[in-house]
Amino acid sequence: MTGTEQWPTELRLHKDRKALTIAFDDGESFELAAEYLRVKSPSAEVQGHSPDERKTVPGKKNVMIIDVVPVGNYAVRLMFDDLHSTGIFSWDYLRELGRNRAINWQEYIDELAVKGLSREPPARH
Repeated sequence: MTGTEQWPTELRLHKDRKALTIAFDDGESFELAAEYLRVKSPSAEVQGHSPDERKTVPGKKNVMIIDVVPVGNYAVRLMFDDLHSTGIFSWDYLRELGRNRAINWQEYIDELAVKGLSREPPARH
């Protein structure tokens, strides 16, 4: 730790479980959609072990967060209703996701389009 980290003062899962609000002690605050958090999960399953292995995760438009579990004093593990739960979201990573949300989201939408994928979940039979 460098001593310059900002600490969360609020971490709130919205009642509809579709978003998480995080506020920091320097006044920054972000509302992060469950879908955004799911597709940007820091897990190896999504990120791979190198940039070339990173996956574009489709079909998560309606995903919800079903649990928020503290990991030490530096992060949380989010469990989603598709049962993905292997990503550990550090405070710094959540701040980065908040600060770069517009750019990250547009890159995700562009990746879906290039790969012929959709945000819509697969149809159930």
